[in-house]
Amino acid sequence: MKKQLLFLLVTILSFSSYSQISFEKGYYIDNANQKVNCLIKDTDRKNNPTEFEYKLIETGESKIATIKTIKEFAIGTSSKYIKKTVSMDRSSESVSNLSKDKAPTFNEEEHFLKVLIEGKASLYEYIEGNLKRYFYSTETSDISQLIFKSYKSPDDKIHKNNRFRQQLWVDLPCPDFKMSKIENVSYKKNDLVRFFTEYSECHNSELTNFQQKRIGNLFNLTIRPRVNSTSLSIRQDSNNPQDADFDNKTGFGLGLEAEFILPFNKNKWAITLEPTFQSYKNEQTSESSIVSGGVLIANVDYTSIEVPLSLRHYFFINDNSKIFVDISYIFDFSSSSSVTFKRGDNTELSNLDINAYPNIGLGIGYKYNDKYSLQFRFQPDREILSDYVYYDSNYKTFSVILGYSLF
Repeated sequence: MKKQLLFLLVTILSFSSYSQISFEKGYYIDNANQKVNCLIKDTDRKNNPTEFEYKLIETGESKIATIKTIKEFAIGTSSKYIKKTVSMDRSSESVSNLSKDKAPTFNEEEHFLKVLIEGKASLYEYIEGNLKRYFYSTETSDISQLIFKSYKSPDDKIHKNNRFRQQLWVDLPCPDFKMSKIENVSYKKNDLVRFFTEYSECHNSELTNFQQKRIGNLFNLTIRPRVNSTSLSIRQDSNNPQDADFDNKTGFGLGLEAEFILPFNKNKWAITLEPTFQSYKNEQTSESSIVSGGVLIANVDYTSIEVPLSLRHYFFINDNSKIFVDISYIFDFSSSSSVTFKRGDNTELSNLDINAYPNIGLGIGYKYNDKYSLQFRFQPDREILSDYVYYDSNYKTFSVILGYSLF
């Protein structure tokens, strides 16, 4: 069993260490305004880049393009960056480093700004470590920073300069917008994306929401029938042991998985919760010199609802196929389940209620078209007789799980 567990762990770590970051269709525009269609390495970067890696053809040599020679680049319809020289305030938001000056301090800097919304009014983002700034432009104005700054008053109280709300009120007017609406906008990506979207809708203007294309569908509900191969061994620490080794037995289970895709790192991480019905019944007969009649009969009748809470990571093969690995912490809720020991004449020696500890599960699977999936999961070393000091049990399950996503 330990060798099997080690093998599965090594397999998962091997997949984790293999980067599935791919080159995707995109383009760049150089300083001479020449547009070049190419393949760009999509790293789903957190910080705004100063360069990117690209290929002219799939089998070609990869090259590096930098901000010195490129004015714009885009990866599919999911992300776009433009080069701009902007006035930026770098005031710290750390409480220990807050300025006592309410006014921002601007410096001219050249950066690739990430386009979030492109339309009648456009929204841009710049991230560098803990520094996060948002910029905007309209049909009649160039790009400038939306101003937000925390600062300390002379009595060391923390205040906020929310001038960005005045900028929105003056530069992005809409007859339907009230001042109360502006006052509820926070200096956060989701709030600003929502506001710029509503502004374009107010003026019946088309827009491109790159943030929406990146996030996609973040929730899946999947029905998951399975075939389980299960074994159980029991040892009693006493002079008259009641031991049993139940052979592997095939059974069936059914789960309903709720999957929540985490909206970062290109949707490669997910958290899942999967209530699952499982049942295991088996009988084992052995010769025993300590039992009258020389025969010991052990029966297990174990039915429960397992609830795996899993962390999952996807590795994309192409647009339709992906491999995933996950690790689960599995809670178990059993009802009217027991292990009984009897003599050959059917006299009961003991009746042990099953109460299982949580355990770990390791899985690897394949998903096609975000609809169909196949997974292998191994659950080692579950203790199911946790109420009994003198009994040790080892319940192991290997599952083959099919999946069909309802939505």
